[in-house]
Amino acid sequence: MEPGNDTQISEFHLLGLSEDPELQPLIFGVFLSMYLITVVGNLLIILAVSSDSHLHTPMYFFLANLSFVDICFTSTTVPKILWNTQTQSKVITYDGCITQIFFFLLFAGLDDFLLAVMAYDLFVAICHPLHYMVIMNPTYCVLLVLVSWVMSTLNSLLQSLMVLQLSFCREVQISHFFCEINQVVQLACSDAFLNDILMQFAAVLLAAFPLAGIIYSYSKIVSSILGISSAQGKEKAFSTCASHLSVVSLFYCTALGVYLSSAAPQSSHTSAVGLLMYTVVSPMLNPFIYSLRNRDIKEALKKIFWVPVI
Repeated sequence: MEPGNDTQISEFHLLGLSEDPELQPLIFGVFLSMYLITVVGNLLIILAVSSDSHLHTPMYFFLANLSFVDICFTSTTVPKILWNTQTQSKVITYDGCITQIFFFLLFAGLDDFLLAVMAYDLFVAICHPLHYMVIMNPTYCVLLVLVSWVMSTLNSLLQSLMVLQLSFCREVQISHFFCEINQVVQLACSDAFLNDILMQFAAVLLAAFPLAGIIYSYSKIVSSILGISSAQGKEKAFSTCASHLSVVSLFYCTALGVYLSSAAPQSSHTSAVGLLMYTVVSPMLNPFIYSLRNRDIKEALKKIFWVPVI
């Protein structure tokens, strides 16, 4: 294949999860169902938080932001999958691919930061309860979210611009169902050394640092909970953390699975399944994890629909 610069490449080919025509209706139905569940579930969380004044607290403010980001995160990839499956096409334009990379990195980074912010919020609530409302004041909460947006936007913008500098060969095929940046960079015909360095740096900044903050917060939280003399107090404190810890575990376990599987070039199918868990399944399960374990969310939803919520 002849190399060419990025202005000569008009499209990429997404190989998706399967090329079997008989499986396409099943794939379409599964992705459509998961997408609708994700959007409706996270919208209900946002609606519950915004409509109930009892939920106008830092914890639920961050949860509503996380739900919004999860909707956007899933919307970055799934509508294109549905369109390509329905039209029996595997094509994504060059501009569409770069745009998808930008928004995927943006919302993935926001997920990382918001989970870390929520862990910090729990740390302050449990370890410094008397100073909680002073520390986690509305201005500070908005600032934390704003900083998360700025950091994630700068990272996604820089990495997308770096991809624009690469040259690609003709008829580039991506072995995933969306333009995953590692795959795109590996397919470049030009030197991608700077891109690799930038991706490694971003992985530390947007994944390792937030994860380290989460681990530190929970180490302090567990230490404080163990110091509570009342068994009922311990149970209530652990219950407060359970939902967030479940979401963190799901998000980082699937992300780690994607990272480990992508390190082995021969396991493209395994990597695609890992990406499916990371980009679609995790955002879909988050509303269930928070609503099923949270009485306040259940009560807010009950008020909205005037029906009992189990």
